[in-house]
Amino acid sequence: MIKQLAELVNENDLLVCSGRFLSVDFLLGIGNDFYHVLIDKGRVVEVVQGPVLMRSYKFSIKASSDAWTEFWKPFPKPGYHDLFAMVKDGNASIEGDLKYFLTHLRYIKELLALPRNKQSETGNEEDFVEYIEPVIGRYMNVDVEGRGYRIYWEEAGEGIPLVCLHTAGADSQQFRHLMSDEGLTNRFRVIAFDMPWHGKSLPPKGFQSEEYRLTTKLYAETIRSVCRALNLNKPVIMGCSMGGRIVLHLARHWPEEFKAVIGLEGSDHQTPWYDRAWLHRPDIHGGEISAALVSGLIAPTSPDEDRWETLWGYLASGPGIFKGDLYFYRADSDYRDIVTEIDTNKCPVFLLTGAYDFSCSPDDTLRTSSKIQGSEVTIMENLGHFPMSENPMLFKDYLYPVLEKIEQLNN
Repeated sequence: MIKQLAELVNENDLLVCSGRFLSVDFLLGIGNDFYHVLIDKGRVVEVVQGPVLMRSYKFSIKASSDAWTEFWKPFPKPGYHDLFAMVKDGNASIEGDLKYFLTHLRYIKELLALPRNKQSETGNEEDFVEYIEPVIGRYMNVDVEGRGYRIYWEEAGEGIPLVCLHTAGADSQQFRHLMSDEGLTNRFRVIAFDMPWHGKSLPPKGFQSEEYRLTTKLYAETIRSVCRALNLNKPVIMGCSMGGRIVLHLARHWPEEFKAVIGLEGSDHQTPWYDRAWLHRPDIHGGEISAALVSGLIAPTSPDEDRWETLWGYLASGPGIFKGDLYFYRADSDYRDIVTEIDTNKCPVFLLTGAYDFSCSPDDTLRTSSKIQGSEVTIMENLGHFPMSENPMLFKDYLYPVLEKIEQLNN
């Protein structure tokens, strides 16, 4: 299979274009076999079995033969579907010039995945139908901890308020599919807002003189301020990733303010598994590396169209925003000691995590749920870290039963 790499890459004009600034020699290890892969301006010039004595290379990527065999399947099993998933689990290694590797991360990851020969599932343009979505967007000006913020929000539907919190480094567009779902908006008032510094919500005045860092206190007060500004009566809060983390804090400290919380890809803690400093440097494109890092958190079974829409949120993210959000996620939200204090009789807790998520893994969510008496947990098959945007149709199958239970709380 490795011998076909040059042909697969060089026939892919888009991949060659994305690697047009890359000329490098790297070492690929497949079990006990090693190959020098020479790239010139995005094209694979040669693949030579090695290691060749005294031939240098910028970096090496190594895994066992069994690991690569699973990785190259059209739909690998969780843990083998992404290079970083294998590295995190100890099934692969990356060594050498990491700056060179991370600068061109998206190209390298796509190059390595080419042997899968997965067929694109992007929709046909002939299926496109013009229509106006039932979503309305507006701005609010709110005070959060004594500082003014101009926050953009969208909403659709009527009924129980359902406030949706986007992932780190992205924005509320992740929930656009839910807002256009009449089966949901006939029963819920679906609301999604861009956190300050994200999407259409501007940074506060004076932002140019500070480094953005999200904290538990600022995050919680922003959510509560938005709910107060909209005069919401006991909304349901549904957050994903960092949003799935903060809902646990809300349920613990202000259970009387919320009907229930839903944590998508949520847990009480994650041990950091990569250096955040790479996400905001003048010599590495922040959007490119952020999208490349999270690309493997999307299930390989998710449609390509939805996959790339999800990644666009990271490609378009502001400088340093993903890194700043991860300060909350990695350094300021260790809730392992407080989740046991959540009273689900006052604020029910529902946790849903994708089987392909290796950032907040199913084990992380199951561990968290075991500490919260009365919480409910679901592991979502064939979904990853962004269920509402990477495969919205499949996500509904898991979300609807939870919402039906929450509706029963009214009765």
